[in-house]
Amino acid sequence: MLTPRRGTHRAVQPLPPAPRRRQGTVRYGPARPGPAQHSTPRPGSGTPEHRGASRLHRPTAEAVPAAPAGAIATEARAPLPPRYLSWRRSRAHGWGPGGVAPLLPSLLPPLPVVPTPQARPQIWHKQHRRKKMTHWFHRNPLKATAPVSFNYYGVATTPAATKVCNDLRLSRTRLLELFTDSSCNPEMMKNAADLYFSLLQGFILSLDDSSQECKLRYIQNFKWTDTLQGQVPSAQQDVVFELISMGFNVALWYTKYASRLAGKEDITEDEAKDVHRSLKIAAGIFKHLKESHIPKLITPVEKGRDLEARLIDSYIIQCQAEAQEVTIARAIELKHNPGLIAALAYETANFYQKADQTLSSLDPTYAGKWRKYLNLKSCFYMAYAYCYHGQTLLASDKCGEAIRSLQESEKFFAKAEALCKEYGETKGPGTTAKPSGHLFFRKLGSLIRNTLEKCQRENGFIYFQKVPTEAPQLELKANYGLVEPVPFEFPALNAHWTPETVAAFDLTKRPKEDPAKPKPDEEVKPLKEPNIKPQKDSGCQIS
Repeated sequence: MLTPRRGTHRAVQPLPPAPRRRQGTVRYGPARPGPAQHSTPRPGSGTPEHRGASRLHRPTAEAVPAAPAGAIATEARAPLPPRYLSWRRSRAHGWGPGGVAPLLPSLLPPLPVVPTPQARPQIWHKQHRRKKMTHWFHRNPLKATAPVSFNYYGVATTPAATKVCNDLRLSRTRLLELFTDSSCNPEMMKNAADLYFSLLQGFILSLDDSSQECKLRYIQNFKWTDTLQGQVPSAQQDVVFELISMGFNVALWYTKYASRLAGKEDITEDEAKDVHRSLKIAAGIFKHLKESHIPKLITPVEKGRDLEARLIDSYIIQCQAEAQEVTIARAIELKHNPGLIAALAYETANFYQKADQTLSSLDPTYAGKWRKYLNLKSCFYMAYAYCYHGQTLLASDKCGEAIRSLQESEKFFAKAEALCKEYGETKGPGTTAKPSGHLFFRKLGSLIRNTLEKCQRENGFIYFQKVPTEAPQLELKANYGLVEPVPFEFPALNAHWTPETVAAFDLTKRPKEDPAKPKPDEEVKPLKEPNIKPQKDSGCQIS
C-alpha cells in the first residue's frame, strides 16, 4: 500500500527486487535499503537536497570498499543480468521521485557497451560472406620461351628506336617473371601484358593504315615450348608467333590464378567472383587467338601443338565448364530450385564431354591425363544432374522415378570414383592429385546417399510407386547461369611508335648470317612455377 510522504503529495514507489549476485562480480557501495528503512522518513527529506537520501542512504567513505586498480574496467567487461542492467540504468537516470543521479555513477561500474549488428556491419558481413569452395581443376604447365634481347645494334639508328627496343626487353622480362610470381593478381598481370603487347604490335601493325604488313614483322626469331609435348620447342621467325604464344601463356595464367583461389580452404564471395571472371577472361583470350591471329601465321601449326584448333577448342570449353562449376556451387549454396541446378549440372557435364571428344584423336601419351580429368568431371556432373533431377521428381510426387534417377546418379558417381583412381595413376603433364579424397567429391557422395534413402523411405510409407527399369532421359536446358567467354582485344599501339620510329630501323644493316657456321641452339629453360601447397581438404597440388 502506498503511504503519503511527509511534506509532499507524492507516494513512495516500491523498489524492484534485489538482483542476484553473479559469481566473480564485485559490488561497491552499500546494499539497497529494505522496506523497513523507508517506513520512517528521514528528517528534512522534504527538502530537494535530501530527497535522494530518503530513497537510498548516502554512503560514507568507510562504507564503500576501495576498488583495486583496474577492477572496474575488468568487471565492466563481465556480462550482467538484464534485470540488473535495467535497474541500474533507471537509477542512473533519476528513477523515482528526486532521483539518485548524483550518487550512482560514482558507485557502480560503467555500463558495458555491447556492439549490436548495426554497430559492427563489417564483422557480420565478412562472417556471412565466407564459404568453402569445393572445386579442383586440372592444369597443364605453362609454356617456356628462349630469352630475347631485342638488341638490334646498327639497325636501330635513332635514340627513339633504341628506347622502344629496351622497353620491349624489360616489359617481356617483367611479364615472364609475373607468370611464376604467386603474389601476382589480375590487375598486375593486365598492366604488364598490355604494356608488352602494345609495344610488340609496333612490329606487326602498319602505321599508314595500308594493307601492307610492317617491315619489322620478321626481324626476330622466337622459340616456345608446348604445354603437352614437354620441353621440345617450336621456333618461328615471326612476331605474330610471339604475340600468340605470349597471349596463350597469359590465358593459362588466368586459369591457374582461378585454380589457386578455388583451392583455398575459406574463400570470400568476392574471391569466388574472381575465379568466375578469370576463367571467362581466359576463354575469351583463347577464342580471340583462334579466330583473329592464328590464321595469320605464315608457318602452319604442327599437329598436336598448343596452337592447333583442337587444343584451343578444348581449352575454351574447359574454361566455360569450370566457370559454370562456380555458378552451380553458388546456386546450391543459395538453395535455388533443384530443377535449375540439375539443368546447369547437365550443361556442364556436356561441356566436359565435348572437350574430351575434341582431344580423342590426340596421342594418349600427351593428352591421356587431361582426358581422364575431362571424363571424370563429365561423370561427376552427370551424377549431380541426376541427383537434383531426383529431388525435382520427388517434389512433383513422382517418388518411383525419383528413386530411379538417384540410382542412376549412384552409377555415375561410382564411375567417377573409378576414374579418380585412374587419373592418379596416369602419367603425363598436369596436376598431381587424388580427386577422390577431395571435399567436392565426398560431399556429392553423401548427398546422393541421403537423398536416395529419403526417397526410398517416403516411397515405403506414402507413395508405394513402382520404380522404373529405365533411367529418366535428361532433356534439361538451362536458361540462366550459362557462361560465355569475355570478349578480348589486344591493346592499342603504344604511343612511342611513330612513322619516324619505324623508319629509323634500317634492315639493310642487319649482320649477314654465315650458312657454313651453324648457330648454337638457345636453351629453353622451363618456367619454375610456384609450388602451391594443398589446403586441408583440397587433396590436390596445383602444378
